Amino acid sequence: ANLCCAAAAGVALGLPADLIAEGVGAVERVPGRLEAIDHPGGARILVDYAHTGDALEKALEAMRDLRPRRLVALFGCGGDRDRSKRPKMGEVAGRLADLTVVTSDNPRSEDPQAIINDILPGVEATGAVRHDRAAFPPAGQRGYLVEPDRRRAIELAVSLLQEGDLLLVAGKGHEDYQIIGDRRIHFDDREEVRRAMAMTGEHR
Repeated sequence: ANLCCAAAAGVALGLPADLIAEGVGAVERVPGRLEAIDHPGGARILVDYAHTGDALEKALEAMRDLRPRRLVALFGCGGDRDRSKRPKMGEVAGRLADLTVVTSDNPRSEDPQAIINDILPGVEATGAVRHDRAAFPPAGQRGYLVEPDRRRAIELAVSLLQEGDLLLVAGKGHEDYQIIGDRRIHFDDREEVRRAMAMTGEHR
């Protein structure tokens, strides 16, 4: 949150977005907290632990202040946890991102689609329009995609990025696991982003 505030302060002072982004990237940070991953196509990708409405709002506002060409927010909500935050996080993403990708986090004992269904009213309340294929909405509009498989969701989001775009992968940050039912499996957003970039590069 402090780093988000610092980035916003840089914008308020009139510093160039590239200089602010460079400064953010140079700060020694806790892994998974606005952790930058280089994108060969000139986009920017940040992985962050934000898993509440307030944290997601701070992160996305800071990203918006960097004036990206288009801003993508990818997130899900944990199962067996506070359900009331789900539509709030959806509203934040739908309002601040050009494209919201709603996916799974740690569903635990809950049905992943049921969790997503709790998120969507918040997204839709912002006027964001659902897309059934991986594509950005027309300029001036906001849209959202639903992909319950987090790995596939990251692949879709990364495949859309072009120069100047910014992707925030939120919710897990430093975590290197995903809890599905009673199983804890290895899953690291940072690894998945890099794998998706490698796949995208192969198909360009």
